[in-house]
Amino acid sequence: MDQTMKIFDAHCDVLYKMWMNPDIEFFFDHRLQTNYTYLSQAGKGNIQCFAVFVPQDLPEEIRFRTALEMIEIFYEKVLAHPNVKLILQKEDALQLRDDEVGAILTLEGCDPIGCDLTKLKTLYRLGIRSVGLTWNYGNAVADGVLEPRGAGLTSFGKQVVQFNNEKKLWTDVSHLSEQGFWDVLELAEHPIASHSNAKALAPHVRNLTDEQILALIQKNGMIGITFVPEFLENYPDASVTDVLRHVEHICSLGGENNIGFGSDFDGIEEAPENLWNYSYYYILINELLKRFPEKIVKRFLFENFFEKISF
Repeated sequence: MDQTMKIFDAHCDVLYKMWMNPDIEFFFDHRLQTNYTYLSQAGKGNIQCFAVFVPQDLPEEIRFRTALEMIEIFYEKVLAHPNVKLILQKEDALQLRDDEVGAILTLEGCDPIGCDLTKLKTLYRLGIRSVGLTWNYGNAVADGVLEPRGAGLTSFGKQVVQFNNEKKLWTDVSHLSEQGFWDVLELAEHPIASHSNAKALAPHVRNLTDEQILALIQKNGMIGITFVPEFLENYPDASVTDVLRHVEHICSLGGENNIGFGSDFDGIEEAPENLWNYSYYYILINELLKRFPEKIVKRFLFENFFEKISF
């Protein structure tokens, strides 16, 4: 593998897994699909987004505290290594050395904030730079893809998107209902789908229609192709080849500059063949290089997400 290939991965659930299992260590623990060893060995100057995901089965009154606990894990255990650097703005990413790993804090679902914008402002001050509006069900912001009602943004949800615009944060539409998606595309200045695939190839409710993908391209947004086997073709026998098909499909829609990756490592129990954890990224890279010029592969792996850092 070409060690100059940088990787920008827009979604992992390391913090949730470490919150669930306090004995897990970030640096060498092989129970994690994404750990420091894998990140530092897989390339030079990689950037990883770390999601704060608060389960919806937790009582509402402890959700915000749980989000704070995960952020504490991020600061105390992930950023503990001197070569893991917090990225709060584009300048931090630009200054990242080849021997360092960049870490961006993201929110997967606004359940922890209830209908209190002050809580979102607090999470922003603690480092959140991308805001996913929902998980799969409804909350005070919008409905998720599995909420039968299928509603879009609430009036409070519009305030959240406006706050994201004001702070130049990414508004993440992964997990959002289709109506919510279209509401966001009308309002959001920096929309992304951190971990979603093409519904034309794999008709899972979490994937995006071609119309949605085209709308994100039109808004100069990003689609982080994910390794979740159910979101790929040939489930349960998904492989690297299936990931490549989603890349090729989005390219066919004109999305060459809007493709990235959002593995969802540590949020998945199963993984595609030969993509078991972050250390296997090289297999995907080698397969990409067989199909695309190196400069395009570099865009997919790193540059597209990097260039669209708005904060």
